[in-house]
Amino acid sequence: MHLSLQRSRVPGTIVRAFDWDQAACQVYAANYGSEIVKKIDISTLSVDDLAALRADLWLLSPSCQPYTVINPLAKGSADPRAESFLHIIEKVLPKLVSARQHPRYLLVENVAGFENSSTRQLLLSTLRSLGYTTIELLLTPLQFAIPNSRMRYYMLAKAKPLSFSCPCVPCDDNIWRYIPGHICGDGGKWVDPRSLNDPDTTSTDELYGYLDANVHLELPHPHAIPDRVLVKWGRLFDIVLPSSRRSCCFTRGYTQLVERAGSILQMNEVLDASIVFDTFSQALSKGNANAAHILDPLRLRYFSPSELLRLLHFDAPSEGSHMSINVQQPFLWPEGVSMKTKYRLIGNSVNVKVVTALIDFLFEEGLST
Repeated sequence: MHLSLQRSRVPGTIVRAFDWDQAACQVYAANYGSEIVKKIDISTLSVDDLAALRADLWLLSPSCQPYTVINPLAKGSADPRAESFLHIIEKVLPKLVSARQHPRYLLVENVAGFENSSTRQLLLSTLRSLGYTTIELLLTPLQFAIPNSRMRYYMLAKAKPLSFSCPCVPCDDNIWRYIPGHICGDGGKWVDPRSLNDPDTTSTDELYGYLDANVHLELPHPHAIPDRVLVKWGRLFDIVLPSSRRSCCFTRGYTQLVERAGSILQMNEVLDASIVFDTFSQALSKGNANAAHILDPLRLRYFSPSELLRLLHFDAPSEGSHMSINVQQPFLWPEGVSMKTKYRLIGNSVNVKVVTALIDFLFEEGLST
């Protein structure tokens, strides 16, 4: 969120960032300064705490675990992890509005699935009763030429008399699949090119432009998938090539889980993975103790944290990408952050490019006057 505001056209300054996760606060401090971030239980923030900041914009990314479709036991607003967000929306914001110390702009981000929750209904009704105009969207980085499917729910809100610049924004509960007046500006709905019989995906980057340099020279690769994992779960992975123009959403469980946790890379583009896995399965069924080595030529590996940071546009893609980013400094990991924690934090994060576009859209009326 911080980096998205920095890269937007809005001349804003972050005055405070709150998070309960110690590792997240350490990473934030390493990149943006320890004086900005504060580790705190957000459900304990008071009206006075937030009024003192005099913030005109709130960027909110509440816990997604209560709403994710991956978790069949997700409890929505009944989940204790939803308490902090509900506290801010139900208890704090109304009092700030009454005191005329409320933010004029809000942006809320969460997983796809949030739009079906009771929390979303409460958020909508509360904001509208407080005099905000809202717009909801479901967007994926694929719409921004980034080869990663990471569908996310976004709500933008402006306090009246502010309004959205595009006259086509309705006041009902319609959820947009593109930014009005920007993506599919002719008024048509965005269509995932992968769903078409003859898809034109050339407008989306190849993954190659997001990969670490000279990784093909390292054998074995530091992020190679262990044989024991491939033997038991190999066929369940979503496998992509460096020349692919898509990848699945990377979650906080990447490298710890197999299904629906994120794609893996097949660095050898010459071989057909299905044929190699068939040969492997036959050898395994015959009791071949070295069957796992049949998979070696595929050179299967996880994406590295630095590669995922490029896909999320924290760092600049390599040459050949459609996207250019003015990176003032590379993303920093503080000393002592484990590989597991890096993947967890990345999986919980946002796509910087998408949020930047939304911040620009949110402020378009103000920028044009």
